[in-house]
Amino acid sequence: MSAVAFVRTWRLPVVVAVLLAVVAGARAQAIPPRIGYVYPAGGRQGDTFEVMVGGQSLDAAGEAYVDGGGIQATMLEYIKPLTPAQAGQLRERIQELQQKPRDAAVTDEIAQIRAKLFAFANRPGPAIAETVKLRIAIAANASLNQHELRLKTPAGLSNPLVFCVGQLPELSAKTAGIIDPSDFKGPRLLGQPSTTPQREMAVTLPAVVNGQIMPGGVDRYRFQARKGQRLVAAVNARELIPYLADAVPGWFQAALTLYDADGNALAYADHFQFHPDPVLYSEIPKDGQYVLAIQDSLYRGRQDFVYRITLGELPYLAGIFPLGGQAGQPATVELSGWNLLQTKLELDAKDNILGLRLLGTRNGEWLSNLTPFESGDLPECVAKKTAHSAETAQAVTLPVVVNGRIEQPGQWDVFRFDGRAGQEIVAQVDARRLGSALDSVLRLTDANGRELAFNDDHEDKELGLVTHQADSYIRCRLPADGTYYLHLGDAQRQGGSQCAYRLRISTPRPDFALRLAPSSLNVRPGASVVCTAYVLRKDGFAGAIDLSLKDAPTGFTLAGGRVPENQDTVPITLTAPTSPTQEPVSLTIQGRAKIQGVDVVRTAVPAEDMMQAFAYRHLVAAKGLYVDVAGRYMPRATGGIISSLPVKLPAGGAARVQTAVSTSTLAGTIGFELDQPPEGIAIQSVSSIARGTEIMLKADAAKVKPGLKGNLIVSMFLTPRPTTSATSRPQTNSRRMLVGVLPAIPFEIASEGQASSRPADGPGAK
Repeated sequence: MSAVAFVRTWRLPVVVAVLLAVVAGARAQAIPPRIGYVYPAGGRQGDTFEVMVGGQSLDAAGEAYVDGGGIQATMLEYIKPLTPAQAGQLRERIQELQQKPRDAAVTDEIAQIRAKLFAFANRPGPAIAETVKLRIAIAANASLNQHELRLKTPAGLSNPLVFCVGQLPELSAKTAGIIDPSDFKGPRLLGQPSTTPQREMAVTLPAVVNGQIMPGGVDRYRFQARKGQRLVAAVNARELIPYLADAVPGWFQAALTLYDADGNALAYADHFQFHPDPVLYSEIPKDGQYVLAIQDSLYRGRQDFVYRITLGELPYLAGIFPLGGQAGQPATVELSGWNLLQTKLELDAKDNILGLRLLGTRNGEWLSNLTPFESGDLPECVAKKTAHSAETAQAVTLPVVVNGRIEQPGQWDVFRFDGRAGQEIVAQVDARRLGSALDSVLRLTDANGRELAFNDDHEDKELGLVTHQADSYIRCRLPADGTYYLHLGDAQRQGGSQCAYRLRISTPRPDFALRLAPSSLNVRPGASVVCTAYVLRKDGFAGAIDLSLKDAPTGFTLAGGRVPENQDTVPITLTAPTSPTQEPVSLTIQGRAKIQGVDVVRTAVPAEDMMQAFAYRHLVAAKGLYVDVAGRYMPRATGGIISSLPVKLPAGGAARVQTAVSTSTLAGTIGFELDQPPEGIAIQSVSSIARGTEIMLKADAAKVKPGLKGNLIVSMFLTPRPTTSATSRPQTNSRRMLVGVLPAIPFEIASEGQASSRPADGPGAK
C-alpha cells in the first residue's frame, strides 16, 4: 500500500439507513460524484478556514479526504441550486413583501431572496452547479506541497483536485455564487445586481490572495509598497484546474496588470515563458499605494475560474542550469530569478539520486517556487560556447548527455560523433518537460551536410500538462561508417538564459512508463470495476507487459493484467474483496517486462483522463490510486470466469466463455453486453448452465485478423421482474440497471479450428 495516507473527516449517520433501503444494484448505476473546483484552493500552515467545493452528484456527500496527512476537513453544508420553479416562487414572494411596510424584517427577507435570485441568474452549468461547504484545518507541520482533495457520497469517491498548503498569510475574495445578503440592502442594489463585479481588497504584503473570476470580472488588490522593492506576483490557476472540457483554450487564462496610485499601468503579464499562468516582476518606482488587477484575458469567467496569487518581495526561480546531472555525482546548479540570496546550489553526490526531483531556495524564512532537476545514469558534459557550426562542432563520445543553452536568437549548437554502418542512434531533447522555454529542433547530417533525420516536436504523453510538445526526438539508423553531426536549435529562433536543454545521444534504450486511469475507483464488495492501463513506450520497445498488484490487501485481484506487444492501451478490471472497506484503500499497480533479457519493473502512475476544449484529451498524473469498496455484496450477480484464459476466438467462428454469474436473481434477470469491443467481435448468445452462465462470442472474419489480442469487458444489466399492481395486473418494468462488469476476459483471435471453449479449473480460472 502507498505510504500516502488519507485524512478522513466527517460522516453522516443517516446515509447508512438510506443505503440499506436501496436496491442491490443501485450503487452500480448511481453517478459517482465529480468535483470541478475547490475555493479557496489552499491555505496556510496552522490556519482553519472554510472552502466551497463545486461539482455534481454531491447530494448526501458524507466524507472528505485529503492525502498526505495534517489536513482535517469538516462538513458544514450541502447547497443545492434553486430549480426554476423555486425561483418563480421567490419572485412571487418578493412581490408580496413589496406590498408590506418596510421594517427591518421585510428588508432583510427581500435581501435574502435577491441574493438567492442573483445566484440563480448566474448559476453555473450542471458540472459545477452543486456545492459543499467544508471547514479545513491545516496543521502547523503539514507539508508545504500540493495535496489532493476528494469527496465521497453513497455513490462513491470523486476525482481529485489540487489543494495547496503554503506558509504566507492568505486572503480570499468573496465566493462567487455565494452572495452576502447585506450587499443587497443598499438603494444601489435594489435593482438587478451587476453580473460583472469589480472587486477590490486591501492586502498587506507578503500574502497569497485567492479569488474566482466571473464573466467580465476584474479582481483588484490594493497594497502599500516602498521604492526599490522587487515585487513578484505569481499566479496559480491552470495548475489548480489543468483543463476545462467546455471552454476554449481549455483553461482559465489569467492576465495580471500592476497600477500605481494614479491608475497608470506599470507592468502586465498573461503568461510566463511557455506557462499559461502569468508571473509579473516589477521594481517599485516610489513609495505609495499600488493595485494588482487580475482578469481572464478573454473576459470569460465562472465559479471554476479559481486562482491563487503569491504576492510580495519573495524569491522566485525563473530557471536553473544545468537542468540535471549524473546520478551519484556532485553537481553545481546555477540559479536565476528574482529576490534570490544565492545564485548557486551545491548538490552532494549522495543527494543526487537517479530520477526527477524538485529544487528550491530560500530568502530568509520564505521558500521559493520549485523547479525540476533530472538525474540520469549516462556520462554527462557541458556544451561548449563555440560549438555553433559544423566547423566548430563539439566532439562527443556516445553514450552521452549534453547540458547546454541556446543563448542567442538563431543560435545552433552542433555536436560531432563517429558512427558505424547500421548503427541505430537516438537523440532526445529534454527541455520543455523540465521547465525550459526552449522550443527545440533537431537535425542529423552526415559529413557532407546531407540531412538524414529531422524533428521539431515529439509527442510525449507523460507530459499531461504540456499542450505544446516542444521537445525533439530522432531515431535513425546510420547508413555508413563515418562522422555525423547533430544540430540543435530553437524552432522560434529565440534564445536566452532560460532556453536550457539536456540532449541525450545514444543507442536506443528501450523502456516504458505506465499510466492508470481513473485515479478514483468505486466498486461493490466482490464486484469488479474497469480501469484503463496506458503504456508510454520508449526507444522502440514493443514487448508485452504484465500488470500486477503490489502489496495489496487481501481480496483485491486484477484481471486482464497483460498489455499485448505493440499495444499502447488495454482495459483491465480490479475485483474487490467481498466485505466493504471502512476507508478508501490505496493501491499500487506495477508493470513488468523483459527488455534485452532483463526484467524491468515500472510503477503505474495514477492519472485522470481529462478533456480540453471539447476535443483534446490528456492524462494528468495524480498522487495516488484509491479504491472505495462500499455497498452490499451480491453473490448471484458477482462471479469470475471459469473458462480457460485467454479465450481463443477463431476468425469467422465462435468460442464459449463460462462465468459463475447467474442470469436469474430475486430482483430480476441479468443480461450481458460487450463494452466497446474491437470491431467484429460480438456476443452471439447467452445461456444458463449449472455453474452460472455461458456466453458465446463470435468474430467476423472480415473485420478481425488472427493474432489480435486484448481484453473484453462485459457489462451486466439487471432487468427487474414484472410487478403486480393493485388490480392484480402484471406491470412490466423494462428499465435496466447497470449492476457491474465481469472480470476482464483476455482473448486472442486464432485461425479457424483453434478455438478454446473448454471450461477449466487450472490457470486462468477465477
